[in-house]
Amino acid sequence: MRRERVRGLVVVAATVSLAAAGATVATTAGAAAAGCRVTYTVSSQWQAISGWTLTWSFTNGQTVTQAWNATVTQSGAAVTAVNVGYNGALGTGASTSFGFNGAWSDANPVPASFRLNNVACTGSVNPSASASPSRSSSPSPSPSSTGGTGLANRTVRVLWLKPTDVAFNQRYPDGIANVMREAQRYYQQELGKTFTLNTTVVEVVNGERDTNFYINNNCTSADRYWCVVFNMQAELRRRLGINNPDSRWLVVGEISAEDVGKSGGGASPGWVLLSGHDADGAAGVNGPMNRWYGGMVHELGHAFGLPDSTSTDGTPMSASFYSYPNTHFSQAQKNAILSGPYGSFLSWQ
Repeated sequence: MRRERVRGLVVVAATVSLAAAGATVATTAGAAAAGCRVTYTVSSQWQAISGWTLTWSFTNGQTVTQAWNATVTQSGAAVTAVNVGYNGALGTGASTSFGFNGAWSDANPVPASFRLNNVACTGSVNPSASASPSRSSSPSPSPSSTGGTGLANRTVRVLWLKPTDVAFNQRYPDGIANVMREAQRYYQQELGKTFTLNTTVVEVVNGERDTNFYINNNCTSADRYWCVVFNMQAELRRRLGINNPDSRWLVVGEISAEDVGKSGGGASPGWVLLSGHDADGAAGVNGPMNRWYGGMVHELGHAFGLPDSTSTDGTPMSASFYSYPNTHFSQAQKNAILSGPYGSFLSWQ
C-alpha cells in the first residue's frame, strides 16, 4: 500500500439506458428545469439484439452538444443515437447506457415518443415498446457509465467515480486512460507481457453521494484517505457487482474526492484504490506526469501481488517509483508477478 501526505443557453443533460431481456420495454422520459432522462426497462422474454438505434425529436429547439457511449447526430429537431462498437450487442438480460449534454433557451419539454430500431414505442408486446413521458426533479448532469456491456474478462477494468458535487470534465477519463496506457507499455517493457485494457478504457460512474459523504462516512481512521477510497470501493462493488478480489478483472478505482491535506491510496491483489490527487494528476493538474505514471505502476504491482520493497532499491515497488521512468522491476519481482494471482491476465501485445 502507498500512503502520501505528499450566456444564453441553459445546459441540460440526459442519460439513456437500454436493455434487451423481454418483449415489453417501458420507456420513460423525464424533464426538470435543467435536464431530462430516458430510461428503458425490459420485463419479459425477448430476443437479443446485435445493434441498436434510438430516435426521437425535440419540440422546442433543444440541441445535443455532447454525447458519450453512443454516436449521436441531430438534424433539425430529429435526434439519432446509434450504439458504438462495444455496446451494440445486447443478449437477454444485458443492458447498456449512453448519455448526452444539451442546450435549450426557453422551455425544455420531454420528447413525446421514441423509436428503437425503427419500432415505435407503443406498448405492444410484439416486439415494440411503450413510451410514458413524465417530469423529473433529478436530472443527470454528467456522463454515467456502469460498463457492464462490452467488458472482456481477464482485463484491467478502470473506473472513475465522480461525486454528485463534482462537475464532469473529459480531461479526467482521458487523463486516467493515458496513465493506464503508459503503465501498460511499461509492463510490456519490463515483463515481455502486459495487461489488456477494455475498449472504453475508463468507465465514468456518477457517484450517488457528494464529496463530503465519501470523506466522512464511517470514517474512524486517522489516515482519512482510506475512508474516501473504501467508500468508493463499497459503492462500486454494490452497484457493479464486483468482488474483492474478482477473478474476472483486476480493478482500478479512482475518485475525485479527498479530505484537505490527506491524499493517498493503495492497492491489494486485484484492486487499486486512489483518491483525488491521483485523479487530478492524471488529468494534468497536479504536477509532472512521470510521478503519476510511476505511482500507477507501483500500485498495479501491489494489485498483481507484490509487496512494498523494504528499501529504496531502484524498483517501482519502492520510493524509486518517483524517479519514473528510471526504475525497473527486479527479476524476483518479475517472477512473482508472472506467477502471482493475476499473472495469467498478462499476454504479449
